[in-house]
Amino acid sequence: MSPARRRASAAAHPALRRPVAPMLATPVDEVPEGPDLIHEPKWDGWRCVAFREDDGVYLQSRAGRNLSTYFPDITRAVRTLPPGMVLDGELIVWQRGRTNFALLQRRITAGRGLLRLARDCPAHYVLFDLLADAGGEVIVDLPLMERRARLEQLLVDAPSQLTLTPQTADMREVWDWLTNWTVATGIEGVVTKRLAGRYEPGRRGWSKFRTRLVTEAIVGGVTGSLRHPQTVLLGRRDRRGRLRYTGRTHPLSANQGEELGGMLSPLRAAQRRGAPVLHPWPEPLPASWSGQLDRPAPLRYVQVEPIVVVEIEADVAFEHQRWRHRVRYVRALPEGSVYDVPLLLGEEEGYFGDP
Repeated sequence: MSPARRRASAAAHPALRRPVAPMLATPVDEVPEGPDLIHEPKWDGWRCVAFREDDGVYLQSRAGRNLSTYFPDITRAVRTLPPGMVLDGELIVWQRGRTNFALLQRRITAGRGLLRLARDCPAHYVLFDLLADAGGEVIVDLPLMERRARLEQLLVDAPSQLTLTPQTADMREVWDWLTNWTVATGIEGVVTKRLAGRYEPGRRGWSKFRTRLVTEAIVGGVTGSLRHPQTVLLGRRDRRGRLRYTGRTHPLSANQGEELGGMLSPLRAAQRRGAPVLHPWPEPLPASWSGQLDRPAPLRYVQVEPIVVVEIEADVAFEHQRWRHRVRYVRALPEGSVYDVPLLLGEEEGYFGDP
């Protein structure tokens, strides 16, 4: 960077003060290709901007919340870096060679057991960008390749919990990540960036491609109405035949809602040994089931006869026998049998049974 450009950048960014809105990525249906593009794994963790301040370390979530208290192991590692630095990356926890999002979430609820949890299941901070260098020099206007070079140099002697994310321009390596790493390590996909791109806080200037699978599930309920469903509540049967809640779809299109609504039947209480057999899920659905932790309110829905099978697209973020993100509804399968839907197995056995 020329002296004139450096002075202009310093004037535009006198200091990076928290909170900083991290740069974001736009979802895409295929991995972009081009001579000025670079690809990185999309880690399954929590986005975190770290501020190495003169008197300590502050960890900021994507939404601007303070995470410092929950990650004493990471604040200790970042404290070894020169004051003034601002870094961007992902907090993850490894378990048996895979990322484990549930262990990451436990940091928030660990209470008095936090230090023991941090010792037994240490977090790692996978870094992919540097926003301010030693002394607080703001470098967001530098090209990504120059910011990356400074970050690499910074981490040469850093603690092992601070790691540099891999990068590649080789599409063969990208496909290896998508086909092998998603299973072996738990990454969610890839993020694509321009080598000459500057860091633009809050802007969606990157692209992200999520690894997705096409599979089947059983309809256990809908929001909206029976004839005009808005979203679908999905389930899979376990080895005992019990229908377990596994996730919820994005909103349906008008055509999808009309198609599915014509196939749904209201719940009928069956009789078994003289006692009614009711729907296996509570109504309303607990907020912890439906993933509404930011707005914890039970989800009202319409229970249906669990006999309709649908095809869905889901990403690989599957934990506690549920999809953590909403899935895409593809279509109903009129000839599908609930007995042909893969079983929901224990987590130690894998995600699903044989199709």
